[in-house]
Amino acid sequence: MERTSSLRRLLAEASPFRSGDALAGVAAASDEDRVLAQMELADTPLKRFLNECVIPYEEDEISRLIVDSHDFAAFGPISSFTVGEFRDWLLTDAAGPETLAALAPGITPEMAAAVSKLMRVQDLILAASKCRVVTVFRNTIGLPGRFSTRLQPNHPADDPAGILASTIDGLFYGAGDAVIGINPATDSPENCFRILNLLDSLISRYAIPTQSCVLTHVTNTMELIRHGAPVDLCFQSIAGTEKANASFGINLALLEEAREATLSLKRGTVGDNVMYFETGQGSALSANAHHDVDQQTLECRSYAVARRFAPLLVNTVVGFIGPEYLYNGKQIIRAGLEDHFCGKLLGLPMGVDICYTNHAEADQDDMDMLLTLLGAAGCNFIMGIPGADDIMLHYQSTSFHDAAYLRKLLGLLPAPEFEAWLEKMRIHDARGALLSPGDGVQALEMAICGQ
Repeated sequence: MERTSSLRRLLAEASPFRSGDALAGVAAASDEDRVLAQMELADTPLKRFLNECVIPYEEDEISRLIVDSHDFAAFGPISSFTVGEFRDWLLTDAAGPETLAALAPGITPEMAAAVSKLMRVQDLILAASKCRVVTVFRNTIGLPGRFSTRLQPNHPADDPAGILASTIDGLFYGAGDAVIGINPATDSPENCFRILNLLDSLISRYAIPTQSCVLTHVTNTMELIRHGAPVDLCFQSIAGTEKANASFGINLALLEEAREATLSLKRGTVGDNVMYFETGQGSALSANAHHDVDQQTLECRSYAVARRFAPLLVNTVVGFIGPEYLYNGKQIIRAGLEDHFCGKLLGLPMGVDICYTNHAEADQDDMDMLLTLLGAAGCNFIMGIPGADDIMLHYQSTSFHDAAYLRKLLGLLPAPEFEAWLEKMRIHDARGALLSPGDGVQALEMAICGQ
């Protein structure tokens, strides 16, 4: 293989194989070429990433954001490292939680992507487990020994009774401390307003220390805010290039406007992290907006967008697009661990939607493996969906039982404020064990009839 002529090509050819890069025509031609690219990448100075953009600065606002917001002082402790030396250092005791938190503003997305390409699965887990990112709104997410869930009560007809039934079912299993978040079947402002009021009434009536979110476009959310809707979090899907974000109908200025509008409501009780972002490898390629950059590097660039707006939650919907981008369980597992590690390294409160489409070469055993590995890696939150089957979006994810399993296996607890509420409602005991239904559960059941 000839020596790689650009950082963009080097990052692409050093990537562990995945179907999306092959589809884009940027993957290494052979395993031998891939190993040679990884060797070259290991010897590449981190400073090179400050002098060479994978997408030209003049052409892309995400490139400008990355360059203009880089904290060179924070970068100082690793400024002499090559990518390989950075990888080795991340696995030492010198790279502890406080050190990594201070370092995060000095790491560019491309640096994070590069070092992940040299890591084994166990490296991704160990290094990520040392990165702690804590965010707050009505509770505190990301503390050591804690593990949260997004309760996702989607319904194919947005039926209020169906939404509430799924929500209450999830609460019985201790789910919902990250957010009660719904993907609406009908994206009209009127329907979103109705769902927001439904969730707000439930949260207020039972003083549940959590937040709600209807996952609609930011322009819809701003319209809802203008009409007095009870908006807790502002959601948006984001990508790693200006062109891909344009295909979503967004840019950085619009996201800032949406964040300011949401902050103006002052609905948080313990903090003001009001943004919720979702990402996923392959989104830029599916929009023909990838600029010949590999999909994992582009995924990391989307984290630069998220980091700009101090979000409460970020999650990669890792297997949702399909086998064209992540072909099988092996590729999905690797991608989920990469995304979680890179997001945490960049200072983001990362969760993962551990999921796959029904036409992918994957099954629930693969998701169990990724779930357990992410628990060991210190993932902030996962999804909680009735039966792990999203009947509105038509894909397979993780269930309320899955989150309960991981908490029991690893001795993890929900967000502290939510944990106290679960004890008060006699859903959990003081050790975090689920209890048989009691008076508190019966009161919640009555909410269906009361709405």
